[in-house]
Amino acid sequence: MKTAPIVPARVDFSGAIPSAPDFGDAYHAPSGAFVQARQVFLGGNGLPERWAGQRRFVVLETGFGLGNNFLATWAAWRDDPARCGRLVFLSIEKHPLTRPDLERAHAATPEPALARQLLDAWPALTPNLHTLDFEDGRVRLMLAFGDAHAWLPELVASVDAFFLDGFAPAKNPDLWDEAVLRQVGRLAAPGATAATWSVARSVRDGLTAAGFEVEKRPGIGGKWQNTVARFTPRHRPPVPPGRTAIAPDTQDVLIIGAGLAGASCARVLTREGLRVTVLEGGATTAPQASGNPGGLFHGTLHAEDGPHARFSRAAALATERELRRVEPALPWLQWGLLRVERDPQALASMQSLLARSGLPADYVQALSVESASAKAGLAVSQPAWFFPGGGAVSPPALVTAWLEDAARSDGFQLRLNTPVDRLRRDEAEGRWSALNAAGDIIATADAVVLCGGIGSDPLASPWAAGARWPWVAQRGQLSVMPQDLAPPTLALPVAGLGYALSLPDGALCFGASTDGGDMDPALRASDHAQNLDRVRALLSSATMPDTLPLVGRVGWRSLVPDRLPIVGALPAGVPERRAEQARFWPRQPGLMVMGALASRGITWATLCAELVAAQLTGAPWPVETSLADAVDPARFAARERRAPE
Repeated sequence: MKTAPIVPARVDFSGAIPSAPDFGDAYHAPSGAFVQARQVFLGGNGLPERWAGQRRFVVLETGFGLGNNFLATWAAWRDDPARCGRLVFLSIEKHPLTRPDLERAHAATPEPALARQLLDAWPALTPNLHTLDFEDGRVRLMLAFGDAHAWLPELVASVDAFFLDGFAPAKNPDLWDEAVLRQVGRLAAPGATAATWSVARSVRDGLTAAGFEVEKRPGIGGKWQNTVARFTPRHRPPVPPGRTAIAPDTQDVLIIGAGLAGASCARVLTREGLRVTVLEGGATTAPQASGNPGGLFHGTLHAEDGPHARFSRAAALATERELRRVEPALPWLQWGLLRVERDPQALASMQSLLARSGLPADYVQALSVESASAKAGLAVSQPAWFFPGGGAVSPPALVTAWLEDAARSDGFQLRLNTPVDRLRRDEAEGRWSALNAAGDIIATADAVVLCGGIGSDPLASPWAAGARWPWVAQRGQLSVMPQDLAPPTLALPVAGLGYALSLPDGALCFGASTDGGDMDPALRASDHAQNLDRVRALLSSATMPDTLPLVGRVGWRSLVPDRLPIVGALPAGVPERRAEQARFWPRQPGLMVMGALASRGITWATLCAELVAAQLTGAPWPVETSLADAVDPARFAARERRAPE
């Protein structure tokens, strides 16, 4: 998906109703935004009655605007004793409001408490799918910032109700054309409904062509009629295996591995109401690189804004939201991160790239050496990118917080010292079993998520069709300069070729070395020396002693050559057609992997776990399909099929 800078909405507040001068139209009817929402969109879709007793109900809105339809729907859900278990509201907006304009738009809202929560959660205006959770995750707002023509084909969701809301077709025809309405039909769940205040013939014909049965109903606010529709298609094309829910009826899940990947999956899957058992072969949680005393999280940017940059940005934004939620449970968390460039003359090119990208200052800033040094509290060597939502945290503490979250749910178990030797599938019962080396069953479940890094390979290989995953275990040694050596103190973490951060006890943590395929657990003086050289290059003013600090830690990261994680269901066989595309590969029912998090475990874990949960249960996916394809476990086999003979 090609992204474009987000241009905020221009809102005219001078009249009785907020309007958009760029479209020559008002944001809602004269009768009031909430009246319109309740009568046209909620009433036109048979809500709240239709969501009664459902585990999940999904709404898709084609224009978020001021957010009144979402707030009215949330209020109706809150006030309904028969409400669904989870309400997911997916909305697209090409020109979102800035936070100050959004606050002004809701100054006199009939739901001030809900509006305040929306304002507090309002995301950076980046071209991403932003997932905002409310009501302890029972109400989810998914905001896709960008053009509907680009976003709708990229969404995976089974939508129960459509709010077709945008400026009038005559004022904003792009949001009502055949391509948009065709995607509405593609995303519709069986029995889905749609409602809009527009009765334009082109809109009604477009809905009919998309498989809806359309009728007019009495309107409100001076309009004679509105349009309602029900999805009654004659034929639906088959959905590729890689786009369907892997095990939507799952009740219990085994997670193998208790590092960042396993803990994040445990938190997300228990939130979905599933019973979760985490099996860890070691004596403690957070093994390998997840056990480091400090770790970084931050986004990135590139001129092309390709899959790696877009995935890392989406993941960083998700991680920032999650860490703000869990922050009270963490003993230590630093906000803000500097990523130092290598070229001392890079500032002009950095500023040019930032201007072209359109990324806002609350996501990333380009800083001079002087400004970066002021942020760091020490002189840095080069200009730097500043990520306000990045920072540093203790990975073991984060793992503990996520597992404690999961433990608040019924049916959660954490079993240490429980290595898994292999998996077995009972086709008759549709269940997976984890076995030990003696062949005894350790535990069974409807689904399994492999979260043990490269240690998952022996468990995955017998079940994964196609090319083997080209992942490796990369040895990394970090160095710690204890407080008694009087290390320099950083106000926030600094990264570049290597990284450095000050720990709560005053020690300086820095590194880390990278040695592919080396399994030696012993600390090395040569690696300490390399880490010292790198920190000296980052911090030009830092006085580092010549005596090597022989304190440190060795761990292993799993990674693959394309520098993206492996997330999703394992391919079960080679497709007869289109094997060069990952989404067409059949999948093992209920067997998933989340791995190859490399050195970005903290940054990637939250988004990857959300994707696992969505693919497993059938919830709307938290990323666009082009990014899901980029991390798909079947991508390696698909690439092999595309390779020239």
